[in-house]
Amino acid sequence: MLIGSALYPSPAIMHDAVQASGAEIITLSLRRQMASNAPASGIGGSGIGAAAAQREANEIWQYIQQMGLKLLPNTAGCKTAKEAITLAEMSREIFKTDWLKLEVIGDDYNLQPDPYGLIEAASELIKRGFKVLPYCTDDLVVCQRLLDAGCEVLMPWGAPIGTGQGLLNKYNLRSIRERITHVPLIIDAGIGAPSQAAEALEMGFDAVLLNTAVAKAAEPVMMAQAFKAAVESGRLAYKAGLMLKRQTASPSTPTVGMPFWHQQ
Repeated sequence: MLIGSALYPSPAIMHDAVQASGAEIITLSLRRQMASNAPASGIGGSGIGAAAAQREANEIWQYIQQMGLKLLPNTAGCKTAKEAITLAEMSREIFKTDWLKLEVIGDDYNLQPDPYGLIEAASELIKRGFKVLPYCTDDLVVCQRLLDAGCEVLMPWGAPIGTGQGLLNKYNLRSIRERITHVPLIIDAGIGAPSQAAEALEMGFDAVLLNTAVAKAAEPVMMAQAFKAAVESGRLAYKAGLMLKRQTASPSTPTVGMPFWHQQ
């Protein structure tokens, strides 16, 4: 499981929820952290300039360092390839990692990724030595183009960010999983309930990335525990092998009223 560090009621609750989730990788918005470092100017500085926001960003960063998880910085909020590339380079300087969750948003209403900007940015960043995990839609062709660009992990959405709608287009997601078997696939965005996370794992996806569903729960720590159990359950079910669905009924007990030696 991967988990985000935003939207929690407090940094302390974020820390406890992340720990309870069992996540091994945590994402961090570059814009928020950079705002704490350069509040007066630069990318992200104008949006979160208050002293309280700076203190909170610093406290979150301290917790993340203490937890010792793998850090996956993201380019949330970027709308062009150029902006994402610039932010990625700055993140490498700040966080000392080549890992990057690449986001290039193409629509403000549903926060849908821009496939053209995403492929352009991924191609350039991989040339510069980044390990790019692109947040994309459930479009098989876009996923294939991202693989052609050199991505080794893909992160198709289940639904638009923060909607909690779950896996909206299961046909597309199954097609991606069936056609792309040689790289890890992570469902990113749209997961709103533990049952939806379990379903993603049952379909053969390797992981889910969560944030809003945990951070905005009435009890984030408890919800993180629920997601942990769901992910473990879904993975076990996939490995065990789910039964095939049928159009007709099939008895699960022998025919009633007939001696067993007369049954075929």
